[in-house]
Parts: sequence; structure tokens; C-alpha cells
Amino acid sequence: MNRVTLNIEDFFEIPTAEIFNPGEIKPVRIVTIDSRKVKKGSLFIAIKGKRFDGHSFVRSAVENGATVLLINRKRINEFDDIDLPIITVKNTTKALGEIAKLWRKKLNVKIIGLTGSNGKTSTKDMLATLLNEKYKVNKTENNNNNHIGVPLTVLATNQSHDVLVAELGTNHFGEIEYTAKILQPDIALITNIGDSHLEYLKNRKGVLKEKIALFDETQNNKGKIFINYDDPMLKNLYNKFNNCTTYGFKNNVEVKGKILDYTDDGRPVVKIKYKNKKMKNTLPLYGEQSAKNYLAAVSIAANLGLTKEQIKKGTEKISVTGGRLNVKQRDNFLLIDDTYNASPDSTKGVIVLVARIKTYERKVLILGDMFELGKDKIKLHRSLSSIIIKSGIDELYTIGTGMKALHEKLINKKLITKHFRTRKSLLKFISNYDPQNTVILVKGSRGMLMEEFANKILSKIKS
Repeated sequence: MNRVTLNIEDFFEIPTAEIFNPGEIKPVRIVTIDSRKVKKGSLFIAIKGKRFDGHSFVRSAVENGATVLLINRKRINEFDDIDLPIITVKNTTKALGEIAKLWRKKLNVKIIGLTGSNGKTSTKDMLATLLNEKYKVNKTENNNNNHIGVPLTVLATNQSHDVLVAELGTNHFGEIEYTAKILQPDIALITNIGDSHLEYLKNRKGVLKEKIALFDETQNNKGKIFINYDDPMLKNLYNKFNNCTTYGFKNNVEVKGKILDYTDDGRPVVKIKYKNKKMKNTLPLYGEQSAKNYLAAVSIAANLGLTKEQIKKGTEKISVTGGRLNVKQRDNFLLIDDTYNASPDSTKGVIVLVARIKTYERKVLILGDMFELGKDKIKLHRSLSSIIIKSGIDELYTIGTGMKALHEKLINKKLITKHFRTRKSLLKFISNYDPQNTVILVKGSRGMLMEEFANKILSKIKS
């Protein structure tokens, strides 16, 4: 099978590009911004980031075998002594996106784009696992889903792959439009519209306006759009786009899910109907949100021709995405490490999961602040109080200014609640805490570094 290559004609298509020694350019099969990943025949692009400037690693890239360099035009005099083809541009980050577009045009691969307020990374990982039962799949690594990560994901895809499952993230207007134009999806799905990144996107209407760019670009590409019909804002898009497939747990949809039951430790048993197919699987993951992510993944997998048997086999191989609903069981104790990130919707969902677990007597929450909620920060933190009371939580321990407001609202309610002003005081409390016969949830936004508290609990139990 022919590999994707970029040649001199491609490089002349890059806006603002000036090429030195163009006659020496040979076909490029690898494009990277990491000098450590350079191999013979690579194009190395020097990107200036927050912590590192790729121009500082140009000579390392040359030593490792780079045959073409792409740098900022203002830096050309620093590399006069390098006898290789050099492409200069005004902005190397934008040039990375343009090169990924050129690469995308050469790919004969089914490309799936996923975004949403919650669950996009887990859905991406589930879908890739399912599709691996039939296809050779590439996917976004970790959450490498921004204006740099999406181009690199495209450039890491080649003709040996059948499918690319790509995640698109955002926290500012215009980011999804930018990355979607690079990705040019054949299939697109938005998991949901929730209260995420409100500091910049203002409200749910702003979130929808930003996310919908993925559907716009997919329709421009004559692709298929999957609509979560349970989400009221996404449901309203059905008549605005062509070639749509609906899925959900409610209403009359093409891919219908039903949670039949939960195991005693909180894993959902899910029934799915699609056309003439019916399947029932117990998930190896936990909670209602996992069932929602799973239904989204199965909707696309079934549409791409996977059989019931292939979906069942793939389901058994699904594993936890790092820091997301990572359940760790010890003797007479269960820890739910959901520390990767937090939003009001995802936090409410995992609190309900804690309430559903029947194996342990006490239900305990350790919660840190949810970020990027804008002017509604305090209101949205307090909004967790009703689900905490309804779920019969026994103990709540909080850290952060937003969670302090939640703690204060729950004082004198039927649970133990304590707020900690410092990380040191919370760590000390955990050190003396007896978790026996308890299920403990640890959750907060990424910047709260809540994994430190989860790890402290685990180290205490191991000792």
C-alpha cells in the first residue's frame, strides 16, 4: 500500500511559504513538531509554545535525520549554516494546520469527528475499541484535541488505517471551526451540550454555537451526522442537517438504548436496538454517563457494519480512560477516581453513580472546584446540593472557593460536611480517615489536582 507523502508541489501550497533550496526537497513521509520523534526523511516544524520554542530544537532534529525544516521567517538567519531545504512562514502553528489539510486530502480513510461538553474522550476511546474488531483504527491520543493536537492526529494517520476517530475540544469561539476544517469529517457526533467553558462561551447557547461547527463542516463534506436525541438543544438540529441518524434512550430514535439494570457495584446493563438488531451487554465501566457514551459509540459502530458479536467482543475490551470514572476496589472499600476534569453535569452524573452502588454502606464525596463556569460559578456549584441530598450522601468534604459555597448550603442538612481551606489540611484529614465499608468519589477540575487526594487514599489503604 502506498504511503502518504508530501512533495515540493504540496509545500508551495502553504500560505506565506518561502522555500530555500527547493530543488533538494525529497518526498516527506513523516511530519513532527518533536525533535525526538524525527526519523530519516522527516519534516520538522518548529512550533513556539508556552513552555518550549521548537526553534531551540532545530539542530537536534537535523542530527536525528530531518530532511526538511519549517521555521518562522524571522528566525532564518539563525540557521544559515544548515544545508537543508528550509521552508519559512509567518506563523508555524498555522502552517502545521495547512500541512495537515494537505495530508488529509491524500488519505483514503473514514474520518470520525467527536466533540461535546462531557464524555467526548470516553466515547472516542470506546468507539475506537469497538471498531478495532473490524478495522485498523487510529485515534486521538489522550485528549490531544486542540489546534495543535488535531493536525498532529491527522498527520499520524496513514493509508494502513481504515478509520480515524478524532476528538475536537474547545474553550474559545472559533476553535472547533478551525480544527473541523482540518479534519474534514465523514462522520460527526456531539455527545451533549452542557455547562462547560462558560467563562468564554458564556452559556449553553454559546456552547452549541461553537460545537455546531463540527456538523457544518461534516455536511460540507457530504458526511453523516449523529444526533443525541435526548439532548434538547441537539434534538432541534435534526431538521437543519442532511443525512442524520438519531440515537438516545428516549423518544422514537433510530438507535434506541435502554438501561435494564445496574450490577451491585454500579455497572450498567444496556440493551440496544438498531434496525433489526438487538443486543444486550453489561459494561465494564460504571454509571449512567458511561451508558450514554457507550450508546453513542455503538451508534456509529453499528452504522459502520459491526455485527452484534463484534460489538459484544469489543465491549469486553473497553477499559477506563485515565482519571475518568476509574474505579479502584480494595478490601471492603471502593474509590472512584474521576479527577481528570469536572463540570456540573458530569459531577451530578457520578454522584448518582455513588448512590447506586449497593455494596458499601457509607457514601462519601471529596469534591474540588469546577472551573471555567464564568459569572454563574457559585450558582452552579450550589446546584449540586439537591442531587447530593436526593442521593443520600453521608459525608461531603470540599476544597476550593466554589465548593465552599456548596458546603455552606448543605450545613445543617442530613449529612456530615466539612470544608478545607488548604490542600495540606485535606491531606492530613485523609491520612486519619477510616474508609472501611465506604465508597468514596474524588472529583474536581483538572487545575485542582484532585488526583493527589485519590492517590493519598490508595497509599493509605496499601500501607
